[in-house]
Amino acid sequence: MTTLLIVIIYLAFISLGLPDSLLGSAWPSMYQGLGSTISGAGNIFMIISAGTIFSSLMSDRVIHKFGTGKVTAASVAMTAFSLFGFASCTAYWQLCLFAIPYGLGAGAIDSALNNYVALHLKARHMSWLHCMWGIGASVGPYIMGMCLTAGHGWQSGYRTIGFIQVVITALIFCSLPLWKGESSSASDEENRNVLTIPQALRLTGAPQVLLCFFGYCALEQSVGLWAGSWLNVVKNIPAETAASYASMFYIGITIGRALSGFITEKMGDKRMIRIGLVIIGLGCLILIFSGNNTPSLIGLVVVGLGCAPIYPSVIHSTPFRFGKENSQSLVGLQMASAYVGTTFMPKLFGVLSDIVGITLFPIWILLLLILIIVMSEWANRRCL
Repeated sequence: MTTLLIVIIYLAFISLGLPDSLLGSAWPSMYQGLGSTISGAGNIFMIISAGTIFSSLMSDRVIHKFGTGKVTAASVAMTAFSLFGFASCTAYWQLCLFAIPYGLGAGAIDSALNNYVALHLKARHMSWLHCMWGIGASVGPYIMGMCLTAGHGWQSGYRTIGFIQVVITALIFCSLPLWKGESSSASDEENRNVLTIPQALRLTGAPQVLLCFFGYCALEQSVGLWAGSWLNVVKNIPAETAASYASMFYIGITIGRALSGFITEKMGDKRMIRIGLVIIGLGCLILIFSGNNTPSLIGLVVVGLGCAPIYPSVIHSTPFRFGKENSQSLVGLQMASAYVGTTFMPKLFGVLSDIVGITLFPIWILLLLILIIVMSEWANRRCL
């Protein structure tokens, strides 16, 4: 595969991460002018998640018909359209409307590129691909913050990211001959199965892998959403400091994925997943027994480092577990299970924390970790 195409794929995943944190960073400046409330962002998030689940489930058929390159280009263009739509909104219902194409585009990019890299690139590229997402997710709020600080408004932040998406869309469209030129890609497209959901679930080990992925993504999103509140309420850390501490979790993921790319081919996907799970367990123990600010910060970084290799390794092992001909069907289902986990499980913890208290946070992470370990090892015994 040409170096230029690899660069284009990395840029496409940066484009996937760029808008992911925008709503959360901009919402305090948005909701009053749009006639909404502080909790209104949750509905937008649910609409986006519904779109990503639907497009992930449909991605196998769409990619089989049009090819990975065209689907990726069209999906980035769809997210660019949605971002410009967000920037033009003057009412809350309009945000809900533009959230639909954003979710559809994001889910299609995720499924298409994850499977393409799993099929055609070495394991290190899968780690670095998801490192690119972390870079995009970190840069997006920074751009929004600069626009707000300069007094240009949240609309300017969305437009700026939208323009970046347009540039990346143009680059992907220009690179389409490179995607077609991959002979291995062409043969894979011809020999690929398009499985229904029941057919995919009947593959040996598929339910266990999907539940493992569900648990992992629920864990990642739960830490990202609730760590700051836990630090503030339980550890009595000021809100602004707690927010910066919580961001260390994502920094841990990004750094961990950059580093794991150098060792994953020597270690193998199964071993990398196990190493990550052990590190998460260590981070959970640090959080449970942390008494002040420093151990809490260390615990979040350690959990982030442990999370780093799991997502890329699970995806990269899919062709080996289920066969290249079935991989796109399984990757689409994995993306759908991931979005179900990230949508509903953090919300469930929010309900539990209202009843029991947010002190439950490290225990919640530990319970999700146990689910991941059980399902991962069960899948290993069945299909590795």
